[in-house]
Amino acid sequence: MVDTNYVGSIVKILEVPVHEIINEQIPITKFRAQLPQLRNNRIIHLVFWGNLARDVVNYYQINDYIMIEGYLSFREEKNSTIKITKQNLKKAQITVSKIYPFSLNLKKEFLTK
Repeated sequence: MVDTNYVGSIVKILEVPVHEIINEQIPITKFRAQLPQLRNNRIIHLVFWGNLARDVVNYYQINDYIMIEGYLSFREEKNSTIKITKQNLKKAQITVSKIYPFSLNLKKEFLTK
C-alpha cells in the first residue's frame, strides 16, 4: 500500500532558511521553496526537524535546487491579511524527511581551495 501524502520533488530555495529551537531542545528550520512546473510556479513551505534542520542551515542557501522527500499537509494561513469568508486560505507544507543536493550555488571560497 502506498502513502498518498508522501511526496518527492526537486525544489528551488526561495528564502534564507530560518532556524529556531522549540521547547529549548528541538531544532526546527522553515523556509519557502518553489516547485518548478511548465504552466505555473507553485510555492510550498518546507519544514525540517532535528539534525536535518541544522544541516539545511549550514549547507544550503537561496537559489539552490534540492531533491526532497517528505509528507505533504495543508495548513491554514495564520497571518493572512486577506479576509475570506466562504473558504479558508490554506498553504501547502512538506515536512521533509530526506534531502539530497541537486544543483548548488557554491561560494567562491570553496572553489579556490
